[in-house]
Amino acid sequence: MEDKNIILSVEDLVIKFHLRGQVLTAIRGASLDLYEGESLAIVGESGSGKSVFTKSFMGLLDANGWIDSGKIMFEGEDLTKYSTEDEWINIRGKKIAMVFQDPMTSLNPLKTVGKQVQEAIELHQDIYGDEAKNKAIEILDDVGIAEPERRYHQFPHEFSGGMRQRVVIAIAVACNPRILICDEPTTALDVTIQAQILNLLKDLKEKYSLTVIYITHDLGVVANVADRVAVMYAGDIIEIGLCEEVFYNPQHPYTWALLSSLPQLGVKGEPLFSIEGTPPNLFYDIKGDAFAPRNPHALKIDFVKRPPYFEVSKTHKAKTWLLDPRAPKVDPPKSIEILRQNWREAENA
Repeated sequence: MEDKNIILSVEDLVIKFHLRGQVLTAIRGASLDLYEGESLAIVGESGSGKSVFTKSFMGLLDANGWIDSGKIMFEGEDLTKYSTEDEWINIRGKKIAMVFQDPMTSLNPLKTVGKQVQEAIELHQDIYGDEAKNKAIEILDDVGIAEPERRYHQFPHEFSGGMRQRVVIAIAVACNPRILICDEPTTALDVTIQAQILNLLKDLKEKYSLTVIYITHDLGVVANVADRVAVMYAGDIIEIGLCEEVFYNPQHPYTWALLSSLPQLGVKGEPLFSIEGTPPNLFYDIKGDAFAPRNPHALKIDFVKRPPYFEVSKTHKAKTWLLDPRAPKVDPPKSIEILRQNWREAENA
């Protein structure tokens, strides 16, 4: 990845929220470099901070939330310094766009689908009238909507869930952004439609030269679309590497647990693996490794001192004391080896 340009760089980001008279720290010093033209997947349990982290790139934090410290560098500017809508209007949609998980809440039920795509084109591409309409029809065709000229005049309720998601993607692409964030883009869809949407996003990435961030809790979704995977837990990125590295050679015990939870590793008649315990309470300061109380391999230092990143390779690093040269050797669970074997067989098939 060293030969690629960094398009966006996050450094020690801390995001807090006022909730019920208390302060919750949702993002705890997360850092990330996003490379131009790549597909990056951010994975983790619900509540790990994935959506909050990426919404901060667009100034979309809720009114009770704020960036407490850190930097988000994009095109030579620190986005954490932006405080007004006038500043964000040049970024949001135009340069960084987002596809949300529920298309019905993203679309205006009172406007035709075509008009909503056309509005995005007119607002962000300075193309108007018939030219903008033709461009909207072209984009509807690009996202796999049959008979785009006819569908242009229809309303969202006349579309199926999968088709509505395609329209939401069309609106995001119509903004002509550099970065496209896809927040759980397939959660509400059945499996066959999920695959179609993911293939569509891959095609659009190439056609429109996009840098794509996928947010998901489903590691199975990630395997086919991501170049790199960032694993998030309790508001921090605890492991990041190339897709094959994180899948074939995971290093953090949380990543082991997340991979072991994949349904395809289930054995008939036996309960599926689940991670013991619950994530930490982010209203309180967390000492040491946030995953330590749920980690059967936790060391004494895990409860005392937060681990730094340890480099596994030039492209792979993880925050776990198990990678410290002084730590005892702990092998990953058997399920990780089964997973490796399954993927090798699938690749050779």
